[in-house]
Amino acid sequence: MKDLLTFLKDSWQVTLWLVIGSCGLSYLVWMDCCEGISALIWICVFTATIWVSLWLGNAYLSQALNSFFSWHEQPVKRLVIGLVAMIVYTVGAVFIIIGIFQVAGFTLGSRLMGTFFSTIIITLIITMFMTGRAFLLNWRQSAVDAEKLKRESVKAQFESLRNQVNPHFLFNSLNALTNLVHQDPDQAVKFIKQLSEVYRYVLDTREKELVPVAEEMKFLDSYFFLQKIRFGDKLKLQNSVQDIAGNVAPLALQMLVENAIKHNVISEEKPLTIKIHAHNGSVVVENNLQRKSVIQEPSSGVGLENIKKRYQFLSDKPVMIKDDSLSFAVALPLIPAS
Repeated sequence: MKDLLTFLKDSWQVTLWLVIGSCGLSYLVWMDCCEGISALIWICVFTATIWVSLWLGNAYLSQALNSFFSWHEQPVKRLVIGLVAMIVYTVGAVFIIIGIFQVAGFTLGSRLMGTFFSTIIITLIITMFMTGRAFLLNWRQSAVDAEKLKRESVKAQFESLRNQVNPHFLFNSLNALTNLVHQDPDQAVKFIKQLSEVYRYVLDTREKELVPVAEEMKFLDSYFFLQKIRFGDKLKLQNSVQDIAGNVAPLALQMLVENAIKHNVISEEKPLTIKIHAHNGSVVVENNLQRKSVIQEPSSGVGLENIKKRYQFLSDKPVMIKDDSLSFAVALPLIPAS
């Protein structure tokens, strides 16, 4: 009832024009052959009631059906149900209105009956045309939206790949490796192996939309090993999702860890702790908040936005972000294996 009242409130201008149009047309058609002003008023009221009931009733019915049957997900079903509901409503509304007016003492003459049926037929044709038009427009919009999300997904994957293999990341890794070669050759060998694992994973997943959480976490361990060499005990990772089932977008967790490292102070006085855990069907990456006043490493500023757009394509559940004075957390929905 609340939705109906809101609809009528928003449609008052249309209702006004329907009343004016129907009364004006009735007056022009019946003014010369109508038996008195009283009969003419009855005809105007009757015609206005038919116009308003059929036009606004079908419009509200179409709007209500959109809440139950999506043009995007069930276009054919929505079209068929819409047409059937429109015909049933139109016929039913007409007989109810006639019955009400007959009880009130108004009887349709033969000429008025013909005009009345002409109005019904015209209303049915126009309503069917508008329903078909809505079907085609929504079907086309579905195709456009799907293509747009697909392009955004490809763009996000490319951005992830570009962020991973950017020269700054490679420079930091090689700089750390240079120091290790002289200080700890055995650790340098491990570093090279983990670096190769990082780049192998990036290349192996560049065309994948989803990867198991276990694979992503294995890659993240290699990536974090490289960062741990740079920051030592000033950087900590607490991971409790190694055995969790489900899929995530490739490189998404790594991008969140990279953002935490890039945007927060990491020092002996202020160590950075990154926690990865499962919560309500999502994988959460959370870190204590200690933002840098100046970000030294280059940032495109679109990493988190790209992740959100990728998940619009991959899942019905949104990416959730919590940002307060103590911590920053991003929850990525787990996607079941198909």
